[in-house]
Amino acid sequence: MPRYTAAEIIKKLKSLSSPKNIEGMARFGISSKNTLGVPIPVLRKIARQAGKDHALAQKLWASGIHEARILAGMVADPDKITPKEMDEWAKDFDSWDICDQVCSNLFCYTPVAHKKTHEWSRKKEEYYKRSGFALMACLAVHDKKAKDAAFMVYFPVIKRESADERNYVRKAVNWALRQIGKRNPKLRKAALKAAKEIYNIDSRAARWIAADAIRELKNR
Repeated sequence: MPRYTAAEIIKKLKSLSSPKNIEGMARFGISSKNTLGVPIPVLRKIARQAGKDHALAQKLWASGIHEARILAGMVADPDKITPKEMDEWAKDFDSWDICDQVCSNLFCYTPVAHKKTHEWSRKKEEYYKRSGFALMACLAVHDKKAKDAAFMVYFPVIKRESADERNYVRKAVNWALRQIGKRNPKLRKAALKAAKEIYNIDSRAARWIAADAIRELKNR
């Protein structure tokens, strides 16, 4: 028997709704649509109580509620979510925080994580595309066993997409470049080289991505 049903959790989330928090989230670019304003630490506590439950995660995701979807990423089983389901969830991303939370809490632990970065980095939709680079950044932090070669192949992808002017894409491209560079000295050197090449691209987004990455990486 599950510890909690999706209906019980959603009822709990709705009881914790905070209009003040929703307003605050909006100031950080998070849509107020289907949003309850429940803080991440509270969601983490609920996730710990619920435990890993992939069927529960699927129902929470299907609710369309902002916080329920973040929670879905916390309780879903990375060994049970299918590549097709990952695509469906990523395509449904409608805010940067859901994207980043699901990539960090779930997608980066799946067997196909590195493959999905390449697929999603070519997508047209802003948050769908962001997920490819957010996943690169999360893998750089969490995939301790991956060899440098697994990250070296990302530099051409980062360079290719660095001229995308959309705010949440360029920030994720920058994030991926910085996190890969912070992984170890060899990747730092490669990231700085890539950043210098990106800086020479005739694009305001590319120059911002490169300058910010160089500023952080050269001082490490």
